[in-house]
Amino acid sequence: MSIIIMILLLSVLILVHEAGHFLAAKMFKMRVSKFGFGLPIGPTLWKKQFGDLEVLVHAFLLGGYVAFPDDDKDLDLPADSPDRFMNRPVYQRFVVVSAGVFANIVCAFVFVVLTAFIWGQMPSGNYNIFVKDIVAPKTESIWQSGMQKGDRIVEVNGSKITNPNAIVTYVQLSKQFDGKVDELTVDQNYDKLKAVNPAFTREEVIPKDIIIKLPAIEPETPAKLSDNVLKGFEKYKDLRLSLNDSQKSLRDKVQGKSYVVSDGTFSLNDLAYAVTDNVRPVNIVVERNGKMVDLKPIYPNKTGVMGIQMEVREIVIPTKGFKAVMVTSGKYLWEQTSMLLYGLYQIFAGKIPVSDLHGIIAITKVGGDVINTSGFFSGLLLTAIISLDLAIVNFLPIPALDGGHVLFLIIEKIRGRRLSDETVDKIGTFCFLLLIALMILVCFNDIYALITQKL
Repeated sequence: MSIIIMILLLSVLILVHEAGHFLAAKMFKMRVSKFGFGLPIGPTLWKKQFGDLEVLVHAFLLGGYVAFPDDDKDLDLPADSPDRFMNRPVYQRFVVVSAGVFANIVCAFVFVVLTAFIWGQMPSGNYNIFVKDIVAPKTESIWQSGMQKGDRIVEVNGSKITNPNAIVTYVQLSKQFDGKVDELTVDQNYDKLKAVNPAFTREEVIPKDIIIKLPAIEPETPAKLSDNVLKGFEKYKDLRLSLNDSQKSLRDKVQGKSYVVSDGTFSLNDLAYAVTDNVRPVNIVVERNGKMVDLKPIYPNKTGVMGIQMEVREIVIPTKGFKAVMVTSGKYLWEQTSMLLYGLYQIFAGKIPVSDLHGIIAITKVGGDVINTSGFFSGLLLTAIISLDLAIVNFLPIPALDGGHVLFLIIEKIRGRRLSDETVDKIGTFCFLLLIALMILVCFNDIYALITQKL
């Protein structure tokens, strides 16, 4: 049922978008020949004529369109007929083309305001994370850290913690023997090795049966995440160096030892890598009885587990009264728009891999899960965000999207005449095929993610 509700909500967004185009056209008394729900790919499920307007529902429901007489090459209309969309003033065409985007923005605003008004609260995007229980074996470092049940985790490695994913990420990046090392720490450990083993150069293979002294093995430098990574705006890029297989084997061999006997296969540089790959401390500040408490460092195990059960409580913003509803809704929409624009920048900057792009199938699955676990209003807010995203993406200056048509109108206004129909058709067809290819790609990503249970 939650997935069906999400499909219906997404269908509303498509209808709202196309209705925006349609109503703007009717405002200028333009003739509209078709209103299509879905894309004309495959069979048409239903169609009916209402005067000059034909309404169609296609089997391929991922989209919609409003068609004008100009789109029908066989229609017998004089070239100078006012019923032709292209014969209307540029400003009218601009309004009609942009109206779908405007309609989606209005739809997002309505959904958010309705949620704030009816639900009486809005999510802040922040959470309080409490220690529900300590479940690590008694030998783990968490028992010596001073952590107690009921503590609220405030900071990890100097970062303010507002969501549980940040803690999980920090702990995973700090796990023991992860095969990654910081270059600066490697250099520091090499200097220590060189100081007690001065006979050998950095890359020189140490002869067999030579005893090599080892410095005291210390924890690695604590992990540090940027604000964007903590908020989930971007993926963490681990820039540390990777150990090769022989260095990993050497790492396991030197644990807890003060010296190692050379087997004639490694250098001081290999040893520097081996002794550096250890564990990264997790430094936590908790709130206990209204006071901030600095815990002793915690060292996650090889699987990246700290050994606690977390209790997560979402921080909500009360929205009682008209002013609170409008202010909170406006702030929520502004924050979500900023996040969407930043995400779009990351895609075009190549910071998000193609394999991470998802589409309608993933949206439906995630939306259904949100409704199922968090309720209808959470699903409605997600739909509002999708509506904003639809508006932003549609207004990109890419032919075959609304923004592409706006771009052509701007070019027409500057040149004083339109581009030739042949040029517009060629550009539009090429970009439309690219969009279809992208749609197929994201659908493949969605299906693969579902099969591999990543969604």
